[in-house]
Amino acid sequence: MVLLFNIIATIINYYSWALIIYILLTWFPGARESVIGQFLARICEPYLEPFRKIIPPLGMIDISPIVAILVLKFAISGLGQLFVWIS
Repeated sequence: MVLLFNIIATIINYYSWALIIYILLTWFPGARESVIGQFLARICEPYLEPFRKIIPPLGMIDISPIVAILVLKFAISGLGQLFVWIS
């Protein structure tokens, strides 16, 4: 069980970093049109889209990615508690 939790937590952590990199690409003109930007858009946008529908931008600042990353971190914490409870 511990191995399964570690694998899931590692995948979620990598995905969180992918989200952060995708968000940082908005600071550089044309970066989202690069191969890396397009790849990150394909894996990040489906997850970010529901958060963007719920949370409106504050002026020019979109806080939905921050909430999305927090949800991932809470998921890791919740899964950790679940695996402790099961074991």
